Parts: sequence; structure tokens; C-alpha cells
Amino acid sequence: MRRNLCILGSTGSIGTQSLEVVDNNDKDLCVLSMTAGDNVELFCGQIMKYEPLKVSVRSEEGAERLRKLLLERQKDREFSMPEICYGMDGFIACATMPDVHMTVAAMVGMIGLRPVIEAIRSGKDIALANKETLVTAGHIIMPMAEEYGVKILPVDSEHSAIFQGMQSGSSEEIERIYLTASGGPFRHFTAEELAAATVEQALAHPNWRMGKKITIDSATLINKGLEMIEACWLFHVGIDKIHVLVQPDSVIHSMVGFQDGSVMAQLGTPDMRLPIQYALMYPRRPKLSGGRLNFEELASICFERPNTEALKGIDLAKRSFEAGGSMTTVMNAANEYAVAKFLNREIGFLDIYAMIEYAMDHHAFIKNPSLDDILETEKETYAVLERQNGGK
Repeated sequence: MRRNLCILGSTGSIGTQSLEVVDNNDKDLCVLSMTAGDNVELFCGQIMKYEPLKVSVRSEEGAERLRKLLLERQKDREFSMPEICYGMDGFIACATMPDVHMTVAAMVGMIGLRPVIEAIRSGKDIALANKETLVTAGHIIMPMAEEYGVKILPVDSEHSAIFQGMQSGSSEEIERIYLTASGGPFRHFTAEELAAATVEQALAHPNWRMGKKITIDSATLINKGLEMIEACWLFHVGIDKIHVLVQPDSVIHSMVGFQDGSVMAQLGTPDMRLPIQYALMYPRRPKLSGGRLNFEELASICFERPNTEALKGIDLAKRSFEAGGSMTTVMNAANEYAVAKFLNREIGFLDIYAMIEYAMDHHAFIKNPSLDDILETEKETYAVLERQNGGK
């Protein structure tokens, strides 16, 4: 049966690569709805190609610009005009369309949380790329998915690798999860060297093609800390069972060690289309173009300990998860705030950690936050950091 998709965040890195996967499986996958932020020009081209029935952008102004662009281009080439929505209501309308089977959660940030929750309530399977969903609201999302009989299929390469490895056993049989990391561009930097790190250096990821925010998160190792939290929720294990290993070549994407001593590893080239396609086409494995590992040329596969002395992202994320409740939201929101400041060249690289620590130390903890509590905590965290940063 053809699988109908909603792609939340179609103009971002995961969204555009998801559309490449659709192209590769056009007889099996169909895009019924799509959303974007402010990149109206690119979104317009995607709409013309995939002809979804419903689309949404961030603002009313953006929706009007999109409508004008589409009408202008209709003069040169005939295509079906979609229903154009905007704002959170529009995102939710796209995510919950009656004929959609799977919603691809590729929006960056907390803005993707409500559409995912409503998609689950509507019985849609979720191809999950949005980290904030489980990091801040795993205690809400996972019970909801079970209640509504919805699959949460991971899109991150690491979680996809773990998911694939777990086809060999159950959560109860896991002894350890080995969550691999490239180490990012700063894996051998000292704290002194990190103090002078530039935006350009932080964005120069050695292996993966990703958006700016997640690339900075990789450089700080916050990304790996967030993935540890996600893995706890996805695979029903304690954080003490998750061990981070640096695998610089990104050949092994993660491993699962079972109680009988077996270790199942998933290997492949660093190509995000592979885990995306596995999620969208699960349990099938259609052919996918691209590079293949050449084991005869692969001299060795080496591992390193993560540089947690200089790169504090893993420890900060673990601290927030062990505190529980609203603390993971604070950590995540503070990181979003700080990364935006760093990308805008307003703060230094090490200030990202300092801002996260400050926000966590100045938070009024909520033990079991509701969705409204989570969203309010995000706002309060931003406000705390604005005050601490002098309103800059």
C-alpha cells in the first residue's frame, strides 16, 4: 500500500533529504502535506514538484508571499494549487490530515512539539528527527504512542542503528548501548583552544551534512547528550546503560550489546538518506543509491573516549536527565538560545556551556511537567538568559 506522508520542516536538512527518499520510492511514498518556516522560495519549488494538498508556513505574511509566488509560477507551468495555511494551527492541520499515514517530524526546535503530539492523537506513525520531542516531553510522548497504537520510528542515524540492532533482541536483554559519535571538529581541542573557536570552525563537520544548529550541537557534544536522553525513552533503558564512543570515521553508527555477550553493530556510509529511508519504508529495505563501504580499503575501525573534560555537552545533558522533570527542557532551551547567540557571533564557544549551566542553576523545578509547563519553561529559560545577558 502506498504510504502518505506529512513532512514537517521540508526545507531543512532532514526535510530535503526526506524528499530525496520520496523520489527514490515514488511508487510507494506520496507527500500529502508539507510545512516550512521562512524559506518560501525553496518551499514554492517543492510544492510545484510534489503537489501536496495542504501546506503551511510560519507566518501569515509568509503564506501570502507563497500564494503570490505559486500563482505567478502557475502562469508558466500547470500544477495543483494546495490549501495554504500558516502558524501553529496550520502545522497541526498538515500533521493531522485524515489520509496521512506517517508524519515526518523534521522541524528544528520546540515548535515541532505540538504538531507531533496532535499527529499521534490522530493515529499517525512518527518518523522522528526532532530531538526536542523526546528530550523535553518523552514522559508524555511515549505513553501517548502506546495508547494510540502509533509507531515512533527514529530517523537519527544513531537511533536508527540501535533500532536495527534491536531486531536481534528485546529491551530487557540489553546490557549496554554503544552510542557512537564522530567527535565533531573539536574532539582533540583543549579548553584553551575552544575559547578561541570560531563559528566557521564549529560548522566544519568532518563527516555529516546537517543544518547549522545540529552541527554546532555536534561540536559541543550536546547533540550526543540529547541522543542519550532520546535513547532512554525510545528503547526503555536507563542512562547508565548508554555508553558514548567516538568513532571518527562515522562507519559504525551505533551498537547494541546484549546480555549473552553479543554486540550488534550497524555500519554504513555517513548518508542521512539511509536512516530516513529505513524509517519511511520500515520494515522494507529498498535499493538506495550512493556510496558503499569498501571493507578491503578500510584499514581499521578505531574508537576513542569522548573529550568530556573540554566538551561538556554530555555531562550537562546527563545532569538534566538525572534531575528529570522540567530540567531537560531548561537544558534544551538554554542550548537553543546559546547556539543562536554563538551563530550570530554574540558569544564565544565556551559561553554555550556557561549559559546552559546558569539556566539550570536558576530554574524553579517542576517534577512532572505538562505540555503547557514545558512550553512555559522554555519561555522562562529564554527570559532568564536575556536578563543574565543584559537584554542583548
